[in-house]
Amino acid sequence: MCADFFADLITPAPAVTKPGPSLRGRLASLDRRVFEFAAGSNWPGAERVLPRLSRAANHGVLWFGIGGALALSGSPKARRAAVRGIASLAVASATINTLGKRSVRRARPILDPVPLARRLKRQPFTTSFPSGHSASAAAFATGVALESRGLGAAVAPLAFSVAASRVYTGAHFPGDVLVGAALGVGAAFAVRGLVPTRDQMPTPGRPLVDDVPALPGGEGLVMVVNTNAGTPEKVKALRDALPAAEFVEFTGGDLVPVLQKAATHARALGISGGDGSVNTAARVALEHGLPLAVLPGGTLNHFAYDLGVEDAGDLVRAVQGGDAVAVDVGRFHSAETSGIFLNTFSLGAYPELVHERERWSARVGGRLADVVAAVHVLRRDHPLNVRIGGSDRKLWLLFAGNCTYRRMGLTAGRRASLADGLLDVRTVGGGRLPGFRLLAAALSGPLSRSPFHTATRMTRLRVDGIAPGTPLAYDGEVSPCGPVLTVEKEHEALRVYRPLTIL
Repeated sequence: MCADFFADLITPAPAVTKPGPSLRGRLASLDRRVFEFAAGSNWPGAERVLPRLSRAANHGVLWFGIGGALALSGSPKARRAAVRGIASLAVASATINTLGKRSVRRARPILDPVPLARRLKRQPFTTSFPSGHSASAAAFATGVALESRGLGAAVAPLAFSVAASRVYTGAHFPGDVLVGAALGVGAAFAVRGLVPTRDQMPTPGRPLVDDVPALPGGEGLVMVVNTNAGTPEKVKALRDALPAAEFVEFTGGDLVPVLQKAATHARALGISGGDGSVNTAARVALEHGLPLAVLPGGTLNHFAYDLGVEDAGDLVRAVQGGDAVAVDVGRFHSAETSGIFLNTFSLGAYPELVHERERWSARVGGRLADVVAAVHVLRRDHPLNVRIGGSDRKLWLLFAGNCTYRRMGLTAGRRASLADGLLDVRTVGGGRLPGFRLLAAALSGPLSRSPFHTATRMTRLRVDGIAPGTPLAYDGEVSPCGPVLTVEKEHEALRVYRPLTIL
């Protein structure tokens, strides 16, 4: 027994195997080695550029500046790219600052390996993982690229340089930059999931028609240009591309006689202007049985954009190829006035808002007039009293869209079809908190119902008991309404040129 005891004492104990570093530890070690290698490498020409670029991207200033320049360029595609890029940046920044920085408390790199000339004058004090600068850069560049590959290709090198600058200046480890960039790309695609890009949207304006002439060089097209619309660059591009077309300038007064004269010798009637001008041209085109060519020249241009016509190139392809669609037209009739609408028709708060804005704009200017008009309209405690379907109703708004809108929205609504044969009718009930009720209706989709509003689709609407002098609005124009109003559809009544493909 003693022998066994001493044998145990002199027998060596089995070796204890220490566990190896975890995957996280190995990745952190690799990240540090790559950072040290980058710090010790010579980056030709980067010393003057990258630190300045990194500072310029603080708080997204660089990307807001580029977005502003794109928005002011006058190109609808560039404006969409700017809005999508900024929205993607906002989502990425919010995600990084609320979740990313707080979930992993990683210290910033030690700056000993980084040459003094490279370092930022003010070192960031937040945690290192992930890189917010890289996330913002990737989000903005990806958002822009999802709307325009060409603009995205132009922005991408700048975004890459900003991300690289974060390692170059010692602000981040390479892993911080890679994860931040991945989150930025994900944010851009998340925004696209909520708000589809133009090429994801269904092509509106069906069916295609084959009874519209192709006009090589624009021969037979008479284009009336509203010079007050402010799109001379688009008109010049159209003139250059369609040298055989006739261009007639309209500087003010009554647009109808100008369009009537143009229609007498045209194979196709064209209009360059806003939605109001397009509405007038559509009436003349219907009267003369002519196809309509639309070049957007106003502020909103709902009809042209829903057609897929944003610039001169879109219209040139359609006119020269004879590519056109049949679209619906809305009509309204009352004792006071009658007409058509290609986009929307409304009674209640919106016509009053337009009326008040026109009354105040001469006194306080356009932008301030919008605010003053909104305050005046929303403070009034007299909703519209009407009779619909035999029932008395109190309404803040009655809206009828020519075809179904996905949203009335805080931004411009879009239509998946311009020939569905339906009116998109929405009503906002009278009662307290008109502003809240109108906002709820604006954010609602088609066929939705709530205590504040209803949305239905129909082919004909009759409204009785309208007070004398009540304004109505159609495609941005305002007129007085009679006591009885009917709104109905003319299915596929108008032929309009539009490109078969959206580039």
